[in-house]
Parts: sequence; structure tokens; C-alpha cells
Amino acid sequence: MAEAGLFIGWGAPIAGREAKGLEVLDESVQYWGRLQQEGRIESFEVVLLTPHGGDLEGFALLRGTSEQTASLIVDDEFERFTTRATLIVQGVGIVPAVLGDGLEQTIAMYSQQVGELT
Repeated sequence: MAEAGLFIGWGAPIAGREAKGLEVLDESVQYWGRLQQEGRIESFEVVLLTPHGGDLEGFALLRGTSEQTASLIVDDEFERFTTRATLIVQGVGIVPAVLGDGLEQTIAMYSQQVGELT
């Protein structure tokens, strides 16, 4: 099971760029699928949010090891896809995440720090 992830969130398309936004999303899904097939990530999921009054319109969660997710952040192709997205939609953000098998270690470290500071 994956221990780490990359949360890739995005907002509304820039006015007049809606069609290109769909193209870039499709290209990104194909790219993430290729990363999974090549074993560079464990899996990914794309989520489109229904209207809710907030700025977040959708996100992808890429799952893998800490090493896999860290290597993507500095990968030229990953950066190219991220740059393309920022030219099409507002509020693109990439946030490293802890999940699955990584939770136990992270929670233990947090608990230790809480204990030392109280």
C-alpha cells in the first residue's frame, strides 16, 4: 500500500480556455496512467467536484512511495504538465501528502513532538 501521495488540485478554467482545459485534463490522465504502467506511481484517482461555492473544482491524488512522489516533483515532464495546467485553469496546487502505510510513522512523530512540547 502507498505511503505517500501528491494532491494536485485545480480551480475554474480561465474564461475562454474551457475546451483547452478538457484537453489538458485528458493529457494529464493519460500521463498519470503511463506513470502507473511504468511503476513510477502505484495508482491515481481523479475527482471532479460538484458546484459547492468554493474555489476547488477538482483534484487528482497520485499514490506511491515517498521516493516516487518526491522524484515526480523535480521531473521535467511533470513540471511541463503542471505549467500547462497553470496556463489553462486557476488555482493549480500540488501538495505532498501522507497516506496509507505512512500514517503510522507520521502520527507517531507528531505524538512524540506533542509530548515533548507539553
